[in-house]
Amino acid sequence: MTSDEEILDSIRRDPALAELLWKICEFDLSRGDHGEPVRLSSGVALEGVAGDFTGGTFFLCGDHGTARPVLYASSEGQAGLIGQSLAEALEIMIGLPSWHDCLGFSGSGDLEVMRTTAAHLGRDEFSDKPGMGADRVRLAAALNLKPEAVPVLLARLHAAVSATEPDFVLTVETGDEYESLFGPWLPSRNPAWR
Repeated sequence: MTSDEEILDSIRRDPALAELLWKICEFDLSRGDHGEPVRLSSGVALEGVAGDFTGGTFFLCGDHGTARPVLYASSEGQAGLIGQSLAEALEIMIGLPSWHDCLGFSGSGDLEVMRTTAAHLGRDEFSDKPGMGADRVRLAAALNLKPEAVPVLLARLHAAVSATEPDFVLTVETGDEYESLFGPWLPSRNPAWR
């Protein structure tokens, strides 16, 4: 498996790769500042490495040279692990570009509900962006990542977010905690999916 630093260096050295990563995953290395001081409940080190267009931040957790899980913090106050390494997090984001919505419409973390949501999102995505599949394959190959089937990626994402507590809960200076990435909604909340 490719190390975090090797992946980050590859992206930094190749503007076309960085652009493709932004197009598919909204993962931008120039947006690593979260905008407010935050820390983990366990005191483990945090390194903001990228951001997305909504103001969310991707953090590597832990010291260099160790296995570093990836934590995502939204600008709306939700946070949680999304992969046990940068490679795993990017495999999830590349293979499941609607991972945000799979979590938001998860019925508070029900994997079966996430599967239903992913099926709806996959149909929407296929009709909206028919060429996205080839771009995903190209991006995974460029980063030396392994493409996986959606059910595998959903299970990994669910396991990562579930492992957030107790050590990876994100807090602000006042001690207030970010909420879970698992949203309370069911797919039936979206009228287009009924």
